[in-house]
Amino acid sequence: MNILDGQKNTFENRLIFLLSERKKKIRSNSASVTNIIKDVKKNGDKAIIKYEKKFNKNKTIIPSSSKIKKLIKSLNPKVKQAIDIAYDRIYKFHSLQKFKNISYTDKLKNKIEYRYLPLESVAIYVPGSTASYPSSVLMNAIPAVIAGVKRIIMINPGYKGLQNPAVLYAAKKCKINEIYSIGGPSAIAAVAYGTKKIQKVNKIVGPGNSYVAAAKKEVFGDVGIESMTAGPSEVTIVCDKFSNPEWVASDLIGQAEHDYLAQCILISKDKKFIENVKKEISIQLNQIPRSSIARKSLNDNGILIHLNSDKKIIDLINRIAPEHLELNIKNYKSFIPKINNAGSICLGKYAVMAMTDYNVGSNHVLPTNGSAKYSSGISVNEFYKRISYINLSKKGIESLGPSVITLANYEGLVGHAQSVKKRIRRK
Repeated sequence: MNILDGQKNTFENRLIFLLSERKKKIRSNSASVTNIIKDVKKNGDKAIIKYEKKFNKNKTIIPSSSKIKKLIKSLNPKVKQAIDIAYDRIYKFHSLQKFKNISYTDKLKNKIEYRYLPLESVAIYVPGSTASYPSSVLMNAIPAVIAGVKRIIMINPGYKGLQNPAVLYAAKKCKINEIYSIGGPSAIAAVAYGTKKIQKVNKIVGPGNSYVAAAKKEVFGDVGIESMTAGPSEVTIVCDKFSNPEWVASDLIGQAEHDYLAQCILISKDKKFIENVKKEISIQLNQIPRSSIARKSLNDNGILIHLNSDKKIIDLINRIAPEHLELNIKNYKSFIPKINNAGSICLGKYAVMAMTDYNVGSNHVLPTNGSAKYSSGISVNEFYKRISYINLSKKGIESLGPSVITLANYEGLVGHAQSVKKRIRRK
């Protein structure tokens, strides 16, 4: 892993290089993605099946209800129970996020309202193929259900014609009846533009690899996407001399096993602790099935950083704007008011990011690649649109109209001024 010392003159240039190199890798996929999207727009289902055969060895894009039932029936009851627990906790926490409509009437009896309306249709992208995540179904679908979205569909790549039973069970829990066994940029194009078999949607949400993230950016404007970048995962962990290097190493590996492009950063004022974590990573990497993915992620994108003050650490966190932040330090309370840029923040040694990925209740679809500087994770708000309603009284337009006419004429918009002027009572 890359080790950076904040005291050295090379620190700044080296940090910029490492962060920017990963961003380049994520963006480099956009050219091939564009060609796939064009193919799907032109050839529809034929193109979808072609890419499914190529990437997922899959020939059936719409699984039968009997196959879905059979797969769900095969699921281990303990996994079902774990999904049930997660569902209940996520539902309860997100139910608190509901919005109230706003209504305001002034002394002139002008009435202004602001109403929240659920989106009509949403596609939930759930990563799949060789690995599947039922937790991602819950994190994306539950807020949509609470918001009142009428049509929720799931796109989830299977492998050799089979989808993950736990993903299907989670979809059933969320009352998703429209399921497609497709993935990657072609799946994004299918739900963005529609095919004979797949009706297009108003918005696409859900995490994916760099190709999926690039595809969502490409179709944005023709269809809505999250108000953030939900790309390859990230974690930044701040530790002190009281932290447990064995625990912290496992936290870093846990994030690295997601994707080759995942980024894991450790920051500490204690050089010895950083060395101990590095040793632990070497030991623990051999103990997980996805060790090759985690190893490449840590080698290419992992950074171990030594800084000598809390201020420098806080400034760096806000600059990186990590998706996940773990404050595995004794004085985390002093950090909280000063951190403005992060998707979610785990406080203290027991608040581990892996827990938030499943059943704590908060959402794990969070802004990545620095987008936490201007956006937030998935919430019920993602599935609403807001409309203003304006009702002006006769007295209202007569009282406010003259100042509008003045401003409209000043801006050279005489037509605006005339449309107001014609409604004002002549004296």
